[in-house]
Amino acid sequence: MSVDVEVEETRTDKRVAAILVSLALAANNAGAYALSIIAARLLAPSAFGELSSLLAVLVIGVVPAMGLQTVVALRVARKPRDSGTLLALGLTTSAIVATIGLLLAPVLVFVLHLDSVVPALLLAVTLGPLTLLGLFHGLLQGSGRFALLAGLMALEGAGKVGGSLVGLLIGGDATGALAGTAIGSYLVIFCGWVLCGRQRPRKAGWHAGEVLHAAQAMLALVLLVNLDLVLARHTLPATEAGEYALGAIVTKIAYWLPQAVGVLVLPRFANGDDRRRILPAALAVCAALDAVVLLVSVVAGPRLLSFIGGSGYAASTMPVWPFALAGSMLALVQILLFSRLAAGDRRVTVLMWTTVVVETVLVTAWLHSSAVQVVTVAACCAGGLALSGAVLELRSRRA
Repeated sequence: MSVDVEVEETRTDKRVAAILVSLALAANNAGAYALSIIAARLLAPSAFGELSSLLAVLVIGVVPAMGLQTVVALRVARKPRDSGTLLALGLTTSAIVATIGLLLAPVLVFVLHLDSVVPALLLAVTLGPLTLLGLFHGLLQGSGRFALLAGLMALEGAGKVGGSLVGLLIGGDATGALAGTAIGSYLVIFCGWVLCGRQRPRKAGWHAGEVLHAAQAMLALVLLVNLDLVLARHTLPATEAGEYALGAIVTKIAYWLPQAVGVLVLPRFANGDDRRRILPAALAVCAALDAVVLLVSVVAGPRLLSFIGGSGYAASTMPVWPFALAGSMLALVQILLFSRLAAGDRRVTVLMWTTVVVETVLVTAWLHSSAVQVVTVAACCAGGLALSGAVLELRSRRA
């Protein structure tokens, strides 16, 4: 009887953890969306374009944090008492990322046509704490402290978005917003250090290969989530590209909806036996959640675009379900990617980048006569990548 009670409590804890992490992720995404809306209304179009481009660079710049989080979560799951050495790894990684950001600041001024180098420098200063935040996420995730992880995620959203909004209101431009982002990020880092037990860094071996491998794979995933939108903007007429941007929101919904699954199962993937047992269930949960998005997109059809974007898109006939399918496939890819990273399989990185190249070539060279063609390529590439990842997984089990 007591065993049954204990199992039920464990299941309840997992459900609560999944809900908390899901809510934190949803709040962060909603906060970022709200920041864009408020900035669009407060800033002139040129200033809003400057801020949007810098925030887009920031999204790419935090990819090393994602790689660091993955490596740290897996290491903590395997060796819980290694947090002091991992803190040294995180500090070193964040210092390197911030330094690279500082060195590239003049390049950003030229590429983004900035009036001053100050926003680019603030962006680089912000990359340091945001990279280190990946360490604290990984420490909490790897040790299974998901309630604290959800709390830190919520604080991250409040610090970054809240700081950006305050800076935007005070400064009235991209420089003010990024200054607020930087200050908020450093406050969140302090909270993360406290939540993780106020560890002191201890000298240890530098695991650059692991972090670089994970960061490369995560960068490829981030590119795949956003690549079709960029290619559509480059190849389609402006009006059709605008419709495509709305469809891409459905892709993001399908991709982000099962995010909590990956957060919860990654530490369990550190153990080979657990990974083989849990992976099919994790994929099934992701598929079930995204089946809802796919069903809604099929039933609602193009009417979903007018619901998201307003009456200006009421006449659109573009099908929405391929966008939901593309996002669903990418959600499965993420789970399979975590599994292969946990197994130390470096072939997955080659697969990810090959898919990026294939999708880019297919769209830019041939299949870009309509939005449907572009999203079909994106969905097929994501599906092919998911299938390839599944094949790698099956072969590893038979080896």
